[in-house]
Amino acid sequence: MFAAKKTKVIFIVGPTAIGKTRLAIKVARMVGGEIISADSMQAYKGMAVLSQAPTADEKKMARHLLTGILKSSEEYSAALFRKKATAAIRSAAKRKKIPIVAGGSGLYVKALIDGLFPSPEADIKFRRKMERIMAKKGSLYLHKRLSAIDPDSAEKIHPNDKRRIIRALEIFDSTGKTMTELKAATKGLKDECDVDIFGLTAPRDKLYDNINARSEAIVGSGAIREVKSLKKKALSKTAISVLGFKEISGFLDGEYSLDEAMELLKMNTRNFAKRQLTWFRADPRVRWFDVTRMSETAIVREIVKSTRRKTQERKSA
Repeated sequence: MFAAKKTKVIFIVGPTAIGKTRLAIKVARMVGGEIISADSMQAYKGMAVLSQAPTADEKKMARHLLTGILKSSEEYSAALFRKKATAAIRSAAKRKKIPIVAGGSGLYVKALIDGLFPSPEADIKFRRKMERIMAKKGSLYLHKRLSAIDPDSAEKIHPNDKRRIIRALEIFDSTGKTMTELKAATKGLKDECDVDIFGLTAPRDKLYDNINARSEAIVGSGAIREVKSLKKKALSKTAISVLGFKEISGFLDGEYSLDEAMELLKMNTRNFAKRQLTWFRADPRVRWFDVTRMSETAIVREIVKSTRRKTQERKSA
């Protein structure tokens, strides 16, 4: 357990290629912090180029945790990340270091901040029963049933989202509690620590320019060699989804040219960045900084100022 509301934890989030690692290092050096990676791919060994993991020089500038900790055959998940990140935050806090969680894996960040509510195992028999009812009476019929049981969850689930409607009903059938009740009882980092979330963003054209440049840099700095090595190993479902692996594999397998692989990588990375922004923008707790309107120095200064002000307020309380 943390000392309630005394441990300060900084989150730096945003889309890929926006400069999170570089900025986190500068903040860490200013406040005496340690960086905990919230990047689902940087956790793997053997894919430092593809995942753009911190370099040896960057690790010298600030301590990085949860990078290169898993074999490519191991699965990573929000639950496992939450467990490892919580331990890393506790360790840093005990050593009087400020934990700085930096990365773009939105689900992992949310699991750490808000917790993961205990979700029962799949009840296949119940699901098939609901699917039969839905086939006869439509999804709106079951959505209305969910509204009567759990109006808050029903409001957040579209009447045509068959899978989520059935899952919400299944949870109630299995536990006797609604999703809303289970989520309300779930505890996360926000309930024990002083959490600040800072987001980095940029106009779409600028972000896409960064992504295109990074994609070319990745291919030019050893990604092909890295993919060749990975193709010889057993890869988990998580690891195989790293951007660049499938695109470069297609080139190595003779399916298309290197130029076509490059264009695929750029396109898929742009789409990924859009999903990241959509996820993080839905969280009203994020304080956003446009990297084209503020210098990196100014953004660091604002984050540090906010951190020090809140720390002083806690000491005075």
